[in-house]
Amino acid sequence: MTGPLRRAAWNLRYRWRRVFALCVVGAGVLAPLLTDLWWTLPLVWFLGLFVVLPVLHTLAKPLPSSDGEDGGSERGAEIDPALAALRERYARGEIDEREFERRLDRLLETEDAEVADRDRDVAARIRGTVERELERVRE
Repeated sequence: MTGPLRRAAWNLRYRWRRVFALCVVGAGVLAPLLTDLWWTLPLVWFLGLFVVLPVLHTLAKPLPSSDGEDGGSERGAEIDPALAALRERYARGEIDEREFERRLDRLLETEDAEVADRDRDVAARIRGTVERELERVRE
């Protein structure tokens, strides 16, 4: 798909409620003009926004999977690729349980180190801000 078509398809898939609401508002504005009946505007808006939209939203909601997680591949994309590869190798039998646990511990240690570095940077920035504020107050 090309750029604009891909964007339109994405909007229809993930923002269909907004698109539907805009269509209902437009239909509500056009209804009295086409029928010459003033009361069709609130009727179309009420039926579209307060009856049809909630029903469609309920029907389009993803079903939870049997293991208790929310269904949807978008949430599964947040899994670390290294961890996924490690799990695949263990499932295929390329590595044994002891090797799997050793590599998993190593991955978790690396992740903890990255989080600690990020936290240290944040703490240093906060400390610098506090020191500047104290200097400003002392002056």
